Amino acid sequence: MRWSQTHIPTLRENPAEADAPSHQLLLRAGFIRQLMAGHYSLLPLAVRVRSKIVTIIREEMTAIGAQEFSLPAMHPAQVWRRSGRWDAMGEEMFRLKDRKGAELTLGMTHEEIFTSLATELKSYRELPQTWYQFQTKFRDEPRAKGGLLRTREFTMKDSYSFDLTQEGLDRSFDLHREAYLRIFARLGIPAIPVEASSGSMGGATSTEFMCPAEAGEDFVVHCPSCGYAANSERATSRLTAIADGPGLPAPEPFDTPGVRTIDDLAARFDASAERQVKTLVYVLDGQLSIVLLRGDHALVEQKLADAGGVGTVRPARPEEIREALGALPGSLGAVGVASVTILADEALRGRRDMFTGANEDGVHLRGVDLERDIAVSRWTDLREVASGEPCVRCERPLQVQKTIEVGHIFKLGYKYSEAFGLTVLDADGSPRKVIMGCYGIGIERSMAAAVECHHDDKGIVWPMAVAPFEAVVVVAQPDDEATDAAGEQVYRQLLASGVDTIIDDRSERVGVKFRDAELVGIPLRVTVGKRGLADGVVELTERASAETRRIPLEEIAVEVRRTVDSALRTRDRRQRTAPRP
Repeated sequence: MRWSQTHIPTLRENPAEADAPSHQLLLRAGFIRQLMAGHYSLLPLAVRVRSKIVTIIREEMTAIGAQEFSLPAMHPAQVWRRSGRWDAMGEEMFRLKDRKGAELTLGMTHEEIFTSLATELKSYRELPQTWYQFQTKFRDEPRAKGGLLRTREFTMKDSYSFDLTQEGLDRSFDLHREAYLRIFARLGIPAIPVEASSGSMGGATSTEFMCPAEAGEDFVVHCPSCGYAANSERATSRLTAIADGPGLPAPEPFDTPGVRTIDDLAARFDASAERQVKTLVYVLDGQLSIVLLRGDHALVEQKLADAGGVGTVRPARPEEIREALGALPGSLGAVGVASVTILADEALRGRRDMFTGANEDGVHLRGVDLERDIAVSRWTDLREVASGEPCVRCERPLQVQKTIEVGHIFKLGYKYSEAFGLTVLDADGSPRKVIMGCYGIGIERSMAAAVECHHDDKGIVWPMAVAPFEAVVVVAQPDDEATDAAGEQVYRQLLASGVDTIIDDRSERVGVKFRDAELVGIPLRVTVGKRGLADGVVELTERASAETRRIPLEEIAVEVRRTVDSALRTRDRRQRTAPRP
């Protein structure tokens, strides 16, 4: 490839709309351009990186026996209704009608479609099966941001396993987990496998692969001592027990004019936040529910959805709250409430002598005993874990990190098999339900995550395995016949040795070429100039270390090939020996 003939529209300044480092650099280095919010065109350099990511994933999927498919991106509504997810997916699903009025959707994921295909399996002898694809997905993301990190149209590698037994599913899940660790190591992404919520996908067990990055929007709770790691939607901790006083024989009301918040009550009435019951009102699948937490704790809505086994969760509106409880937020409580489902966080179990609202504006209660005075429907973990709390396993302090989710694997169980009647005949000729798993990796998000992990003040520093080119030959004086001929010679020698190379043959100052090569992030730069050629050498510069070596012209192809191979071997070695969190 020749730089002069390749579309690489680099920019000198960060675009005003770009926030995350990967967003800024992928725009500046000429990899992507935005069409509209959440929709990006991949330019030639990005297509090359994307192709290398896909190749690595495909190799690892083949290694575990997966077979590649290509399924439609547009689906009929009836298959999503059959699984129950047509309504559960809510506003994130793109819906449309064709000219005949048939309801359709742009696929967010493909569980329903793969399961429909799997109904052609007839015998246990055909299992296990693992099927996968690379396909465009569509989600009407309400907060598209961060460039490729949160988009409305993206490519996903999604795979699906079909097994006869739980033990078979466990094996398929473990095969994918190990394959994902290899994939992310090869991509240069330090992904941490963590416990996670299955959300709308269903199933009991799931693991996310999270890349630590300040641009991330997910939080991972991690214990450096024992290795415990979980998404904040799943994480828990071991709280220090609180000794309560004897309390009162019954809750006692007292006036609290103007009190609207936890902090107001704490400051004005000597009621510390840990002694307050925070009362929230939510609507779970259309059903009004009360949610109780300790005053100093925050709710994790996904935990609430998981606890209630529901697909849609939203805060109740003021008029709904007033109608159900007779007061507005600020004076709400659950004492004496019998007509509404009440979910209480485990941190409140056994607590007494507590403060809460009295469901009368400007009035609160003191001396509340949770188990005596409130008819809790279900005790469950609902709170957000904070940094420094004791680990649930080893009781050492936990850390909370911002991360990017780059992969997610699920044990789906029988949810889709039951919905689609997916069975096979076992050895006795009896029908057996097939148990399923699903496994996803975001392709463009992985590209962005790699940039988040590998950049400096000059631009991107691509890992060798996914760089758009492994080497760039910079002709320092393209108007000089001897230099131009030597640059062309080096370029062809590198191509002949199997090095993925581009030659910068533009009529630009050498400083401009260096800056562009650094911005684009090509791992190796070979500079061919008059001064070096006079000594029979060229310069080899490594992007990551900025180290420059003078190499004899006749040895440059061998040295670049050796350097590329060494970088790839080092990555593979780290992948094989990396400790498992």
